[in-house]
Amino acid sequence: MKGLFKCFSTKLVSLSFMFFFSFHTQAIAKQFEGIQITVGVQNVSAIGSPAIAHAKTWEKRTGGTVKIIQHPFKDLFKNFYQSMTQIAPTYDVILFAPGWAGDFFPYLSELPDELADDESFDDIHPTYRDRLMKWNDRWIAVTVDGDLFSGYYRKDLFENEQNRNDFKKQFNYALDRPETWKQYADIAKFFTGRTDANGKKLYGASEAFAFGGQQFWDVFSRASAYTNHPGYPGAQFFHPETMVPQINNPGWLRAVTEYLEILKYCPPDAINFDIVKVRKAFLSGQTALALDWGDIAQLAADPQKSKIVGKVGYFVLPGTKEIWNIFSQTWNKKTTPHMAPFLAFGGWVAGVPSNSKQKKAAWDYIMWYTNPDNSLKDVVKSGTGINPYRFTHFTNIDAWTKALSRQSASEYLSVLRASLDAPSCALDLRVPGLHQYTRSFEINLTRALKNEITVKEALDTVAKEWEKITDSLGRDSQLKIYRSSMGLPPLNPKNTFEKGE
Repeated sequence: MKGLFKCFSTKLVSLSFMFFFSFHTQAIAKQFEGIQITVGVQNVSAIGSPAIAHAKTWEKRTGGTVKIIQHPFKDLFKNFYQSMTQIAPTYDVILFAPGWAGDFFPYLSELPDELADDESFDDIHPTYRDRLMKWNDRWIAVTVDGDLFSGYYRKDLFENEQNRNDFKKQFNYALDRPETWKQYADIAKFFTGRTDANGKKLYGASEAFAFGGQQFWDVFSRASAYTNHPGYPGAQFFHPETMVPQINNPGWLRAVTEYLEILKYCPPDAINFDIVKVRKAFLSGQTALALDWGDIAQLAADPQKSKIVGKVGYFVLPGTKEIWNIFSQTWNKKTTPHMAPFLAFGGWVAGVPSNSKQKKAAWDYIMWYTNPDNSLKDVVKSGTGINPYRFTHFTNIDAWTKALSRQSASEYLSVLRASLDAPSCALDLRVPGLHQYTRSFEINLTRALKNEITVKEALDTVAKEWEKITDSLGRDSQLKIYRSSMGLPPLNPKNTFEKGE
């Protein structure tokens, strides 16, 4: 990897990348004539539509052909894993969740040396490049998309003078973008039952609650600020020295309790909301707030998909003034909100299975899909599911004005960049057995949502099941991998944490 990008704000950088890839395209034209590669991707517009679009241009550019196989998200892990572990592979390229890298790593080919030194990687934000493209210090994937959870709010409702006066009277502070989860809940409560300028009934928030509908990423994002202590990184999911689950500690208990409580300020059918329904509710003007990845920004600006064009603002995931300390077993209080933006999912990555017979063509397709020029077009277009992950995505405001106003683009990108650059920006769970861990969490969370069991009972059950999963996979190896995935060094007496604040 060459030296890091030094000047990210100049248009010259963007132009140089575009010139490089234009020249590169001409240089290897028709290189893969007669060769077919098979690409596996989910069967929706997000990530799937760019995979198809770039396949067509790659075919024209190289002479090769691309077969796209699409599956529902819930089937991707199983189908990819089966293909990689058999002699005759189905896929040459897979677009997968970075959290699956712990399971996929033994079956993925390493990025060729000549590509690892590609200058376009210097343009990828280091959080995505250095943390999600590697496993055990090996380059095994290329970032395709940058994902983190953020907040959205209705500017028109927040700026309404009557709403501002009534909110100040009820809560004794000004109506503004929430900085804490307490403020978020106050705002959701306030708007529930009120009406907009057209007399339409409003609800407070739109979030994912459906089993299998991204609900656990919503909760993981809510728990981040409470459980990611700035002094003890990597403690959100497991104790970083013992691998004992932390999923039922007081920080998680508070986060999940608040998640269940917010349901009463959501639309009546919100318990069935997956992330697509979350977006539809907000875009139709039903709610004042929403939690989502970066997709709502472009969707909200599209008159064909949104009834709130020009009325949307953005905010960094709320924080807290109380953080759970797993070492002292106490709440540590802060005078200002502790923010821990969460890289929910982390963004799609693309890899090449080791059993692929067309590795060179497969990697070339991935590099074409993700190059600065193509990816910039993808991030500004609604429906692609691709969110900013390159420095040039954040600095090229002119490109964004095709989708958003200059002011809106600037506000949106500032929130994403502030989240990525936050000192306590938190990584998602990435260990072998991720699917087992998250399925256990979802099953018991759903039972709590249905009032079959209490939140404490749900989380205590998850903790016990996580212990069994960890033991079945090997506690020592899981701990080693967990620490590495969280950016912590190998465990030894010199780098253990001391109790305190």
